[in-house]
Amino acid sequence: MKVIGVVGLPASGKGEFSKIAGAMGIPVIVMGDVIRDAVRAQGLPPTDANLGMIANKLRAERGMDAISHLCIDAINRTHAPLVLVDGIRGDAEVRVFREHFPEFVLVGIDSSFETRVKRLGSRGRSDDVGTADALRSRDDRESSWGLLRALNTADIRIRNDDDLDAYMKKVRDLLLETERPR
Repeated sequence: MKVIGVVGLPASGKGEFSKIAGAMGIPVIVMGDVIRDAVRAQGLPPTDANLGMIANKLRAERGMDAISHLCIDAINRTHAPLVLVDGIRGDAEVRVFREHFPEFVLVGIDSSFETRVKRLGSRGRSDDVGTADALRSRDDRESSWGLLRALNTADIRIRNDDDLDAYMKKVRDLLLETERPR
């Protein structure tokens, strides 16, 4: 089983990458869904602050790789030849996926801070932050989990500052290339 992990700072294009993969019939496991489920189980609204608090709590209680361990069974249950994991947030998670899935490939998505701020204004998600300062805070929080270290270990990097069509082409081409047997 090939597993592609996607890592990038908030609003870099991880969700779009997943939508494209899903439209191509590739199963997508979203690591953030584990956090959202935990927030709902606590009876909390899915705000950025609550998602961050629960993510920090899970990592403090179970280790920096906690979320990746919670995703492994879901990945295996797909029984698919190729699975996408969206939302890797740290190098400890990358280590777990590399240990469990020998054909693991990490894709890093790079996007400028200015582009990411603009995207947050139009996404409409409950966990979106509304200002550049709030995005810096979220970047800092997620970087404390090892996100930048994970991004720096990416096997493939994609730049996502152009229009959506250009990005979609890059992602489709990459996924088609990854699906081919080696």
